[in-house]
Amino acid sequence: MNLREAQSELRQLLSRVEPSQLPKLLDWMRTSDELDEMLVDNNQVILRCIADDIRDSLPTDAMLACEANMKQRARPTVHVDAFLYDDEHVDSLCEAGRMSRCYCLKCGSCSTAPLDFVSHSFSMCELLFLFQNVLPDLRGRTLVDVGSRLGAVLYGGYVYSSASRLVGVEISEEFVQLQNKIVLKYGMDARVQVIHADVCTQEALLRNADVVVMNNVFEYFMEPGEQVRTWRFIMQAFRKRGSLLVTVPGLHEALQPLQEPLPAGWVEELPLDYHVYVGKDADPEDLRQIHLYRVL
Repeated sequence: MNLREAQSELRQLLSRVEPSQLPKLLDWMRTSDELDEMLVDNNQVILRCIADDIRDSLPTDAMLACEANMKQRARPTVHVDAFLYDDEHVDSLCEAGRMSRCYCLKCGSCSTAPLDFVSHSFSMCELLFLFQNVLPDLRGRTLVDVGSRLGAVLYGGYVYSSASRLVGVEISEEFVQLQNKIVLKYGMDARVQVIHADVCTQEALLRNADVVVMNNVFEYFMEPGEQVRTWRFIMQAFRKRGSLLVTVPGLHEALQPLQEPLPAGWVEELPLDYHVYVGKDADPEDLRQIHLYRVL
């Protein structure tokens, strides 16, 4: 049954429901965990097992000691890796006093404001959206994840796509070791490779890549001058016509604070359908941060 046929069947079913019960049924359809369970398959089970393994290896903020001098933001910010912690996990941590969603505007008062939450990984819902709704069939293609950190894009690409090669480029040796441990444990090494390197040393890899993914990759980890140097390298090396670039945030938002222009004629942005349902935990605003470009 295709989408159009399913919609017709559903309309017929709803037309037979007692009018007084219809609002209750629609509310159940919007909020029921039972329906969300229909989206759970073996791929999601694998990703959840991987997340469980990684949570046991890292502190709550999933940050390493080498990242202690990360760039600070004007507003208080909490780093919560969305691949490891969904809303239910965050709620549990808050209840246990290990995390807070708000900060005090004036010590000793009840005047508070919500903290900014930042993730350097895609959530489970975002990975599903990325590989089933953003990217085309990747059979025979190479995907490169710049700044792969925990490896969420690599694991998602392995279970959700037919990409022949999934390559993570990560400058932190500790994160490389963590990813390799997961890749070997779950038997992904035939298609997944993690390279311990600065992406600026990987010109050949970028020149031959079919897809490049960059998720919050530079802003929090590099000084502006280093960001500009790295962006210029990528914009020069990643030139294969028809190849795809996925960024969070969009290119204009990433480059504007650096006063770095987007090269004319390099890429074009492709429209995305952000209204696809990928689970009740999906945040529409987070999905809208995902942008897709095609190299011209």
